[in-house]
Amino acid sequence: MTKYNYIKWFDEIGKDDVGIVGGKGANLGELTSFGLPVPPGFCVTAGGYKKFIEYAELDEIVKVLMEAVDVDDIDELENASKQIQEKIVEKEFDPELEEEILSAYREFSELINVKDPEVAVRSSATAEDLPDASFAGQQDTYLHISGEEELLKHIRDCFASLWTSRAIYYREKQKFDHFDVALSVVVQKMVNSEKSGVMFTANPINSNTDEMMINASYGLGEAVVSGIVTPDEYIIDKKTRKVIEKNISEKEYMVIKKKDTVGTEVVKVKDILGEGAIKSEALSPEELQTLIERGLKVEELYGSVQDTEWGFDADTKEFYFLQSRPITTIKSEEKEKLVTLVKGLPASPGIGRGKVKLIKDISEINKIEEGDILVTEMTNPDMVPAMRKCAGVVTDEGGRTCHAAIVSRELQIPCIVGSKTATKVLKTGDVVTVDATRGIVFEGEVLKEEAKEKETQTNNSASIANLDEIRSLLAPTTATKIYMNLGEPDLIDKYKSLPFDGIGLMRTEFIFTNMIGAHPMYLVKTGQGDLMIEKLSEGISKVAQAIFPRNLVVRMSDFRTNEFRGLKGGDEVEPIEANPMIGWRGVSRYISPEYEEGFRLECRAMRKVREEYGLTNVIAMLPFVRTPEELKVVKGIMAEEGLVQSKNFKIWIMAEVPSVVLQAEEFAELVDGFSIGSNDLTQLVMGADRDSGILNNMGYFDERNDAVKIALKTIIDAANKKGITCSICGQGPSQYPELAEFLVECGITSMSVNPDTVEYTRRLVASVEQKIILKKLRSL
Repeated sequence: MTKYNYIKWFDEIGKDDVGIVGGKGANLGELTSFGLPVPPGFCVTAGGYKKFIEYAELDEIVKVLMEAVDVDDIDELENASKQIQEKIVEKEFDPELEEEILSAYREFSELINVKDPEVAVRSSATAEDLPDASFAGQQDTYLHISGEEELLKHIRDCFASLWTSRAIYYREKQKFDHFDVALSVVVQKMVNSEKSGVMFTANPINSNTDEMMINASYGLGEAVVSGIVTPDEYIIDKKTRKVIEKNISEKEYMVIKKKDTVGTEVVKVKDILGEGAIKSEALSPEELQTLIERGLKVEELYGSVQDTEWGFDADTKEFYFLQSRPITTIKSEEKEKLVTLVKGLPASPGIGRGKVKLIKDISEINKIEEGDILVTEMTNPDMVPAMRKCAGVVTDEGGRTCHAAIVSRELQIPCIVGSKTATKVLKTGDVVTVDATRGIVFEGEVLKEEAKEKETQTNNSASIANLDEIRSLLAPTTATKIYMNLGEPDLIDKYKSLPFDGIGLMRTEFIFTNMIGAHPMYLVKTGQGDLMIEKLSEGISKVAQAIFPRNLVVRMSDFRTNEFRGLKGGDEVEPIEANPMIGWRGVSRYISPEYEEGFRLECRAMRKVREEYGLTNVIAMLPFVRTPEELKVVKGIMAEEGLVQSKNFKIWIMAEVPSVVLQAEEFAELVDGFSIGSNDLTQLVMGADRDSGILNNMGYFDERNDAVKIALKTIIDAANKKGITCSICGQGPSQYPELAEFLVECGITSMSVNPDTVEYTRRLVASVEQKIILKKLRSL
């Protein structure tokens, strides 16, 4: 192999060369030196990056730009970043450097006997002491790159990734010299992965170093890393090499090479491998055993437990290691022995520890104390004040859209739902750890090392100013508005810096349970109506003021009868219904003589917010509308209370009942906007109780069902035809990228999601919009 000044082959480098080829490059060199199967390749060194900068005379340009910019001024920072990156990608390479890169690529081509071979181009940051390497752009990866011009282009793109606004901001705040941080670029054979995954040579769930875990799925590893699919999972006893636990998932999607252009795309497994592959094991028994042996070998060679990425090349039928790094969260000399008590569905991520309080019904809720773990069959709104005290929540029943899941995500409480056995296995007084990221309840207080790491990361993040605010300002612009859901008014201070365009769903139920505490009709009966008006307007105005002038869509109360009975005085005025989910709720309640006065109190509170406080960004939304006739009646009541529909006061309805779908155009004539309640709509279209863990696990509750998608498109089409807003509130778009793409293609105007997915959904929608634009341009 030829020796170069700015190129290092993998067999020329090792673990001590981080300063030359970055962490990723040094790691690949180390694996190669061990004789392990690694896709061959080379690194453009940090010296090559510096040569490029020097030849392009960018160092002086950057210094001038950086001296002039105030990094706390987001517009200035973005402009400087854009200028630097544009100059990098348009500059020519130093002739010597360019010749070395192309010569190495040609030599590499001869080595593997392929003309213009496809390669992966990855950035590899060289600053070992950089606390958060993501700011250095090390995650930039370009796959299936072929040809000399494309190679040079993507190496420049990697160089440019060191100058994103976030990277600049971080280095400035941490007082890093911008030119002390350099970048190496890894160029290696593209593994045409037929299947791929990760392998931990210790069990990362229970820290057991006598076990190993292997995850596997189809196609490129991006599908597993990005969460598009849940991979197959194997737990192996390292001594016997036998599988002691196996979970085979339904792998509906895979990432593969694009057919006509560079890069990758997400496709359906059934379209590539057939319907049967979805539920089949990705790995054959022989392939699994090969991986186990390779994993044991890499651990032996490194002398420590390893976290590896692997790919099975469709062309060579060979397993390759793509990366290996130590598992830093496991210390063999002080490892914890974890005992699993209960497993369920992770609904709100995080780790909580405390004493179990087993609650059989609402009468026992006063047993909950600060820091307890609430264990119950299913939560309801009456439990919210107690949930606020909890260190974790575990339920027997429920799916990802049940009350416990939604409330816990908003309150940021670790929550596991659908465990089936929690109330039988866990006893009051038991000390447990709720790992709601993995969906496991462990015996005792454990996983403390993970908690310390996360606390350290949080403190590091806090030290470089308000990252939420920075992320918000740097978030991509989307034509589709990204709204946020909110229930607890006090949480707006925590979330107001997230990159959302407004609140698309503010639930008032939290205000009723936490601030008012009494049934509206009880307050009417006892002459305390002003209390409700005062407290409700206080809660709404707190949020409206915090986000002004962005819109706040307030959903009027949508308690069901069993929930209303839990409020003070509720048992005197609420009937007992066999099926309250489709009972006396929403608009049918507002227009009933038995509740009309209670609804009028809600209207007066909203009028007070708009007129007395001047918060005209508040929009009213009516839930569970069934007929145009009842909608006209309720609008009449609102008008009598001073809430007259106009350009300055808009009225939306929740589109969640199939009758609204079937009469969508008629409803669109009467309102200013639809907000699709995807949870209830899916439930009613599919006839599947959204709280049923059984039906959730069987796949019946799924917004991607064709019947639900027909309903979604019908509503969006009607809204677009009449020129009104059409939004959706629910987790579907952020959970399923293909559903988000479908909604954007249909012409939805906004999506409203929980706070924890606002940033991700914005990036996802930006990507979808760009994809749609490209499709249209290519069809011209």
